[in-house]
Amino acid sequence: MRKWSLLACAIVSEVTGSLSLKAAMGQPAWYALVAVGYLGAFAALGAALRAGMALGVAYGVWGAMGVALTAGFAALLYGEPLTPVMLLGIACIIGGVVLVEFGSHARPRSGEGEA
Repeated sequence: MRKWSLLACAIVSEVTGSLSLKAAMGQPAWYALVAVGYLGAFAALGAALRAGMALGVAYGVWGAMGVALTAGFAALLYGEPLTPVMLLGIACIIGGVVLVEFGSHARPRSGEGEA
Protein backbone atom coordinates (compact mmCIF):
# COMPACT_ATOMS: atom_id res chain seq x y z
CA MET A 1 0.00 0.00 0.00
CA ARG A 2 2.91 2.35 0.73
CA LYS A 3 4.24 2.11 -2.82
CA TRP A 4 0.84 3.14 -4.23
CA SER A 5 0.68 6.11 -1.85
CA LEU A 6 4.13 7.19 -2.99
CA LEU A 7 3.05 6.84 -6.61
CA ALA A 8 -0.04 8.95 -5.91
CA CYS A 9 2.23 11.65 -4.45
CA ALA A 10 4.39 11.48 -7.58
CA ILE A 11 1.32 11.92 -9.78
CA VAL A 12 -0.04 14.86 -7.80
CA SER A 13 3.38 16.53 -7.80
CA GLU A 14 3.84 16.07 -11.54
CA VAL A 15 0.37 17.40 -12.37
CA THR A 16 0.98 20.37 -10.08
CA GLY A 17 4.27 21.10 -11.84
CA SER A 18 2.69 20.82 -15.28
CA LEU A 19 -0.26 23.05 -14.45
CA SER A 20 2.08 25.57 -12.83
CA LEU A 21 4.15 25.63 -16.00
CA LYS A 22 1.13 26.99 -17.88
CA ALA A 23 0.55 29.57 -15.12
CA ALA A 24 4.22 30.61 -15.28
CA MET A 25 3.78 31.80 -18.87
CA GLY A 26 2.03 34.86 -17.50
CA GLN A 27 3.67 35.12 -14.09
CA PRO A 28 7.24 33.79 -13.84
CA ALA A 29 6.99 33.40 -10.04
CA TRP A 30 5.10 30.15 -10.75
CA TYR A 31 8.35 28.59 -11.97
CA ALA A 32 9.24 27.92 -8.32
CA LEU A 33 6.21 25.62 -8.04
CA VAL A 34 7.12 24.03 -11.37
CA ALA A 35 10.55 23.09 -9.98
CA VAL A 36 9.15 21.85 -6.67
CA GLY A 37 6.46 19.85 -8.46
CA TYR A 38 8.83 18.08 -10.83
CA LEU A 39 11.50 17.45 -8.19
CA GLY A 40 8.84 16.07 -5.85
CA ALA A 41 7.43 13.90 -8.62
CA PHE A 42 10.77 12.26 -9.39
CA ALA A 43 11.62 11.84 -5.71
CA ALA A 44 8.27 10.17 -4.98
CA LEU A 45 8.49 8.02 -8.11
CA GLY A 46 11.94 6.86 -7.04
CA ALA A 47 10.64 6.10 -3.56
CA ALA A 48 7.80 4.03 -5.04
CA LEU A 49 10.35 2.03 -7.03
CA ARG A 50 12.50 1.53 -3.91
CA ALA A 51 9.35 0.32 -2.09
CA GLY A 52 9.07 -2.50 -4.61
CA MET A 53 6.84 -1.24 -7.40
CA ALA A 54 7.71 -2.55 -10.85
CA LEU A 55 9.14 0.12 -13.16
CA GLY A 56 6.76 -0.58 -16.05
CA VAL A 57 3.72 -0.37 -13.81
CA ALA A 58 4.93 2.72 -11.93
CA TYR A 59 5.87 4.65 -15.04
CA GLY A 60 2.75 3.59 -16.91
CA VAL A 61 0.35 4.60 -14.15
CA TRP A 62 2.30 7.81 -13.48
CA GLY A 63 2.24 8.78 -17.14
CA ALA A 64 -1.38 7.84 -17.82
CA MET A 65 -2.77 9.51 -14.73
CA GLY A 66 -0.57 12.53 -15.37
CA VAL A 67 -1.97 12.91 -18.90
CA ALA A 68 -5.57 12.39 -17.79
CA LEU A 69 -5.45 14.71 -14.77
CA THR A 70 -3.44 17.42 -16.52
CA ALA A 71 -5.85 17.49 -19.46
CA GLY A 72 -8.87 17.57 -17.15
CA PHE A 73 -7.54 20.30 -14.90
CA ALA A 74 -6.25 22.32 -17.88
CA ALA A 75 -9.80 22.29 -19.22
CA LEU A 76 -11.18 23.43 -15.87
CA LEU A 77 -8.50 25.99 -14.97
CA TYR A 78 -7.43 27.32 -18.34
CA GLY A 79 -10.44 26.65 -20.56
CA GLU A 80 -8.44 24.36 -22.82
CA PRO A 81 -10.46 22.04 -25.05
CA LEU A 82 -11.19 18.47 -24.01
CA THR A 83 -12.75 16.95 -27.11
CA PRO A 84 -14.31 13.50 -27.49
CA VAL A 85 -11.28 12.39 -29.51
CA MET A 86 -8.98 13.52 -26.69
CA LEU A 87 -11.12 11.65 -24.16
CA LEU A 88 -10.90 8.52 -26.32
CA GLY A 89 -7.12 8.87 -26.44
CA ILE A 90 -6.95 9.22 -22.66
CA ALA A 91 -9.15 6.14 -22.28
CA CYS A 92 -6.83 4.18 -24.59
CA ILE A 93 -3.79 5.25 -22.56
CA ILE A 94 -5.45 4.21 -19.31
CA GLY A 95 -6.59 0.93 -20.87
CA GLY A 96 -3.05 0.18 -21.97
CA VAL A 97 -1.73 0.82 -18.49
CA VAL A 98 -4.36 -1.49 -17.02
CA LEU A 99 -3.18 -4.23 -19.40
CA VAL A 100 0.44 -3.64 -18.35
CA GLU A 101 -0.61 -3.90 -14.69
CA PHE A 102 -2.51 -7.15 -15.29
CA GLY A 103 0.37 -8.51 -17.34
CA SER A 104 2.84 -7.80 -14.57
CA HIS A 105 1.00 -10.33 -12.40
CA ALA A 106 0.85 -13.06 -15.04
CA ARG A 107 2.44 -16.34 -14.08
CA PRO A 108 5.39 -17.45 -16.19
CA ARG A 109 4.82 -20.51 -18.37
CA SER A 110 6.46 -23.72 -17.24
CA GLY A 111 10.15 -23.65 -17.96
CA GLU A 112 10.38 -19.83 -18.04
CA GLY A 113 12.15 -18.01 -15.29
CA GLU A 114 13.89 -21.16 -14.12
CA ALA A 115 17.67 -21.31 -14.05
